Amino acid sequence: MLEVINVVKKYVTGEIDFTALKGVSLKVQDSEFTSIMGPSGSGKSTFMNILGCLDKMDSGEYLINGKDISNLKDDELAYIRNKEIGFVFQAFNLLPRMTILENVELPMVYAGIPLKERRQRALEALEKVGLKDRVKHRPNEISGGQKQRVAIARAIVGNPSVIMADEPTGNLDTKSTMEILKIFQKLNDEGATIVMVTHEPDVAVYTKRIVRFKDGEITEDKPVENRLVL
Repeated sequence: MLEVINVVKKYVTGEIDFTALKGVSLKVQDSEFTSIMGPSGSGKSTFMNILGCLDKMDSGEYLINGKDISNLKDDELAYIRNKEIGFVFQAFNLLPRMTILENVELPMVYAGIPLKERRQRALEALEKVGLKDRVKHRPNEISGGQKQRVAIARAIVGNPSVIMADEPTGNLDTKSTMEILKIFQKLNDEGATIVMVTHEPDVAVYTKRIVRFKDGEITEDKPVENRLVL
């Protein structure tokens, strides 16, 4: 479903040449729930940015659903991002002046989907995350955990091929973290493919697979033993 082959990414700052990814290869199948872990500077965030088509690799291949997108132009990558990938960020990235419903509808506005259809799909997505009764609220009127649930609804509303979550529980308390992980597990049970960056081992144990990065390379890739289910 997602496959990267021999991906290299370098950054040049002045005279400093830093290789963030050193020939990384990884395959993520449909309906997997995978954690990406590693210390700061390990390459995990760079890897997620490439997976999410937010950054380009210097060399290697990247296939989504069998299609090679390694050499696409910026506007073509933007189309792939909008169609194939749903993003969930640590900082929620909600627009404060819009209602929750309008925030969830936003990706579909950019995609040119008619009002009636996008409203229906947004309501269905909010129902999946337990927030259908909050549609008229604005982000400053709900809790951090609820904001992240809105962000998940926005991520899934376009029926993406994969949900990419970057430290989605990093700003949340324990109760809210468990609520978010329960939603992710339910979405995964329904067939969603999820790739999640986390630095917390007690969060990763709720996923099905852990891929560990160190110094720009994958050092470990194995199923989660004694996985916790909510």
